[in-house]
Amino acid sequence: MSQDSRNTEHPSSRPGAEPVDKAAPDAEAPAEEDLAAAFVRETEVIEEAVENGKKVRRKGIYLLPNLFTTSALFAGFFAIVAGINGDFTAAAVAIFIAMVLDGLDGRVARMTNTQSAFGAEYDSLSDMLSFGAAPALVAFTWILQDIGKTGWVVAFLYVACAALRLARFNVQIGSVDKKWFIGLPSPSAAALVAASVWTFHSFDAEAFGFKLLMLVIVGAAGVLMVSNIRYYSFKDIDLKGPVPFVVLLAIVLGFVVISVQPSVMLLLLFGAYVASGPVMAAMRKVKHAPPGA
Repeated sequence: MSQDSRNTEHPSSRPGAEPVDKAAPDAEAPAEEDLAAAFVRETEVIEEAVENGKKVRRKGIYLLPNLFTTSALFAGFFAIVAGINGDFTAAAVAIFIAMVLDGLDGRVARMTNTQSAFGAEYDSLSDMLSFGAAPALVAFTWILQDIGKTGWVVAFLYVACAALRLARFNVQIGSVDKKWFIGLPSPSAAALVAASVWTFHSFDAEAFGFKLLMLVIVGAAGVLMVSNIRYYSFKDIDLKGPVPFVVLLAIVLGFVVISVQPSVMLLLLFGAYVASGPVMAAMRKVKHAPPGA
C-alpha cells in the first residue's frame, strides 16, 4: 500500500491534521436526554391531594376524564368556527355535543376515582368556552349583529354572566345543597340559546321580531345564570337502583319525540327547565306569603 493510500485512509496521520474525535456524536446523546428530562420535569403537574386521610403530593394528570373534557372543549371551539362560517345548525349541534361530553367527564372521574384539582380547573375553562363564548358568538354571528351595538352588548353580557356563574360555582362547591343549583347552570343556558338558534334558523325566522326575541333569550339566560334562583340539579337521582318499567318506556318515547323535530323539542325541553326556576321561586313566595298580604 502506498503512502498516499495510507494518508487517505488515516487522515490523522498526516502532519498538521486535526485528530478525529470519534466519541463526539455519542457525547451529544446524554445532553439531549437531559434536555428532554428537564422539559418533562419543568412542565409536570404537581398537586396536593388527600389520600387515606393524609396529604400527598401527586404528580401527573388522569388521562380518561381529561379526554372527555378536551373533547367538550373541541366541540365548543368547533361551534364557534361553524358559526363564523354560517353553518348554524352544525354550531348548535356541537354545543349540545359539548354538553353531553361535559356531563360525562365528571361522572367518569367519580366512577374511576380519578378526581383532581387540575381536572376541575380544566373543566371550568372548557365550560367557559363551550357554554359561555360559543353560544354568545353563534347567536351574534347569526342574528344579533343585525341589531347593532345592542346586539354585541347583550352577547357580552351573556359571556360575562357565564364567567361569573362558573367562578361562583367553583367557590361554592361543598357549601350548598347538591340537590339544587344556585342560578341557571351554564350548560342549560347554552342549550337554550343553541336550540333557539337551531330552531329559528331552520325556519328562516329572521324578521325583526325574532331578532328582538333572541335578544331577550340571550340576555335573560345570562341574567338567570348569576341570579339566586334555585334549579333542580337531578344529582339525587339513583341511576344504579331499580326503576319501574314505565320509566324506561317514557325515556324511549322521549327519544322518539325528540327525533321527530330535534330543534323544536330541545327548545321546548330546555325552555321548560329554564322557566321552572322562576316559576317555582314565585310559587314558594306565594306559599310563604303572610295571609292577607
